[in-house]
Amino acid sequence: EQAYIEAVKHFGFDGWSDKGALTVIPCRDPVTSKDRVLQWTDDQILVERVHRTPGGDLEEVIAFAIGDPPTKVGKMVKNLSEDLPKLAYFYPAEFQTDDRPLHQHMEAMGELGAVGGAVGLPGMTSFVDLFEGGLESAIFAYYDQPEEFAALVRLVHEHTIAYAQALLAAKPDFLLIGASGLLTLQSPAMVRELALPTIQALTSMAKEAGIPSHLHSCGKESWLVELCATETDLNSIEPLEEPPMGDCDLAEIKRTWGRRLALKGNLHTTSVMLHGTPAEVEEAAKKAMDSAAPGGGFVLSTGDQCGRDTPDANIFRLVETARKYGRY
Repeated sequence: EQAYIEAVKHFGFDGWSDKGALTVIPCRDPVTSKDRVLQWTDDQILVERVHRTPGGDLEEVIAFAIGDPPTKVGKMVKNLSEDLPKLAYFYPAEFQTDDRPLHQHMEAMGELGAVGGAVGLPGMTSFVDLFEGGLESAIFAYYDQPEEFAALVRLVHEHTIAYAQALLAAKPDFLLIGASGLLTLQSPAMVRELALPTIQALTSMAKEAGIPSHLHSCGKESWLVELCATETDLNSIEPLEEPPMGDCDLAEIKRTWGRRLALKGNLHTTSVMLHGTPAEVEEAAKKAMDSAAPGGGFVLSTGDQCGRDTPDANIFRLVETARKYGRY
């Protein structure tokens, strides 16, 4: 959290952090975890993490690369029927929480930006990192073990709703629904079945609490914009990626849904932010503002997070362009 705040100060952009978490305190036997280093090279550290539950152990392997985010290369669920009772300990529906981490982060951020809390969703967007074999294994489980899969979805849904209730009671600046690849990793029918009920519940709860709800789903998203605008109480959505990573036409989405949803995005993170020049960043930023700023309800941002090695000059130019041309 502090590193992010320092980045806000360094580049001068408006802070927006979803790291306002609550500490979850289980009401029953907690899961304990132990790490063992499997390999240590100049490029990465490979760690086996064993999670011990009253129902048995679950293991995963995580690669910590020297310059990239941690990646799960071995997943916890090897056999859903056998592992489901163990997973229940990861997704309790009853627990206590400590909201001090959220409020400490909000205090540290101060007037530099907004601090929200994040929740996930049941479905392939979460299960891709849970099942050994990734997305393919999760899809096979969906079709081959429908009862167990439905039980897992219920576990995640009930835990998510319980956590969101505690989070909203702690009054973050916003509620983020984190769902990377929500439509890219599963069909529209699966989104409706597995994720939409949770989105509807979360956005309704946030509306009742008077706290803005926001959805992140990188990849294909134009259909999700319509779904959320017409069937949920969502307030805003990001990152509205353009092809080839996404399928969004920012101007068209603004014309169609801009009176219903606030929009955040959508500068291309590789061709523009990583590989482009400052002049190209400025051009893309002006285009995005021209497309989505009229009438308000638009946050100029990148189409997902900036990749490693993105030039500082490009980020500075984005901020400068927003401050020069983005005032109402």
